[in-house]
Amino acid sequence: MNVTTSERSIEAQSRAKRLKALTSTVHEGVDRSIMSASSFATIDRYKRFLAIQYLFHRDVAALYAESRLQAAFPDLVHRCRLPLVIADMEDLGVATPDAGSPIFIAGGPVDMGTALGWLYVAEGSNMGAAVLRKEAHKLGLTDDVGARHLAPALEGPAPHWRAFTAALDAVELSDDEETRAREGALEAFAQVQAHVDARLD
Repeated sequence: MNVTTSERSIEAQSRAKRLKALTSTVHEGVDRSIMSASSFATIDRYKRFLAIQYLFHRDVAALYAESRLQAAFPDLVHRCRLPLVIADMEDLGVATPDAGSPIFIAGGPVDMGTALGWLYVAEGSNMGAAVLRKEAHKLGLTDDVGARHLAPALEGPAPHWRAFTAALDAVELSDDEETRAREGALEAFAQVQAHVDARLD
């Protein structure tokens, strides 16, 4: 099989940049779906968006408590946003959505490559949250009421992301695990899109 110059260029990049290149199209599709549904036009529309946030962060919450991942990302436990999403839901009286089991179960087996792909998507959403936060504030929501999970980290979103990607790039993976990291990132975006399709119209 011939390898194109573009493919060689991507392979030479850091893991974070490779995942970004791989997922850019699906990422843009998810963003378009959320914004085209007028998710920040009214409080009721925002509540639907909040339910989607709950479902996705519930899917990945177990990863933030996984010991091998915590060793790779020392601040991982503090990055979990599910408690903030739940607090926002309580502020606005949003009922917990009916759902089956999350993708990752606490105490269950975790493949490192797959987990890194999902974490990349979960943590990357912090960067896009800056735009969504401004839209939420137009609805009268704040970093203390209703939009906690969109608030930036104390050090700022860019340094927060750089710290994550530096740790992500430092994890040693086998070729098979690298493949599963890519697959995991695509699966994570597909899961978000499925939640959006089911709950936004």
